[in-house]
Amino acid sequence: MRDYPGDRVDLRSDTVTQPTPPMREAMAKAAVGDDVWGDDPTVIQLENTVAGMLGKDAAVFVPSGTMSNNIAIKSQTNHGDEILTHRNSHIYLWESGAYASLAGCSISLVDGDWGQMTPAGVQQAIRKTAGSNYHFPDCKLVCAENTANVGGGSIYEQKTLDEICQVAHENDCRTHLDGARLFNAVIGSGVDPERMVRGFDTVSICLSKGLGAPVGSVLVGDLETISKSRWWRKTFGGGMRQSGILAAAGIYALENNIDRLSEDHIRASRLAEAISRMNSFSVELGAVQSNMVYVQCNEDSAKEVASRLASRGVDVSEETDSIVRAVAHLHITDEDIVRAIEAFEQSQ
Repeated sequence: MRDYPGDRVDLRSDTVTQPTPPMREAMAKAAVGDDVWGDDPTVIQLENTVAGMLGKDAAVFVPSGTMSNNIAIKSQTNHGDEILTHRNSHIYLWESGAYASLAGCSISLVDGDWGQMTPAGVQQAIRKTAGSNYHFPDCKLVCAENTANVGGGSIYEQKTLDEICQVAHENDCRTHLDGARLFNAVIGSGVDPERMVRGFDTVSICLSKGLGAPVGSVLVGDLETISKSRWWRKTFGGGMRQSGILAAAGIYALENNIDRLSEDHIRASRLAEAISRMNSFSVELGAVQSNMVYVQCNEDSAKEVASRLASRGVDVSEETDSIVRAVAHLHITDEDIVRAIEAFEQSQ
């Protein structure tokens, strides 16, 4: 593993990345202020940079992607409204039901291959109070995810994203993109980031995954929504003080670690193709479009397979009883992929 302590191959997630020596140097030299007072110069620089890259008016730096998604939801809905998202989205599966507990929203779930919604599915799932004899809540926010994590790291076609946003807006719904791995989608599709998110009212990006920063996400949108989001960030306990140290890591990541994401995609594809040829495992290769590989365990449980891999120095995550996930990231080398392939072969 490159720039990582120990000799294990850690494929559990791209969240395990640690600051590289140049990133640590940038953090150590960061000019800082007090971000709650709004005068941390490095945080301001980060927020302006991300807003500019995505063509939005303003941005707010927050501790996590979950907080970013949920202040976006809270700032664009009222208690009792409904949000809409894919059944396998991060917002629904992995955020502790915060859309309900924090925003007071119900949720409408959409199916679709590879973790992706279709415009027709969104249209069908939008519910409105008007015309329902007051039985339905008002759907006010449509949330997409790109790349789609549980969809195997799949990447939406731009036409599909545009049409989903059009359907949402025509039905008086705002749109939010959970772009935790937005730049993986950008590199994988070749679509400019500003163009990719053009139809979305708010967008969240994570700095702490493939980009390699230790902490933090950024939410972008219009001035009014981001102003509300700052208030909800404070309410949810996300106000930070000398956070320029963390923002400096994010700036370094944006300047140095976007283009190299293609290396992760190549390594994930190589791993997926090798595993798909093994009798004990199967991989839906069409869904392997970025840095993730979801492996179906055909003979043994995911827990058993993960344990065997771990005994050979390769760590993966157990996603279901029969699926393990391997994620390539900036610490993974070509040699690590070879070692992982050998470990899977030996774990059959």
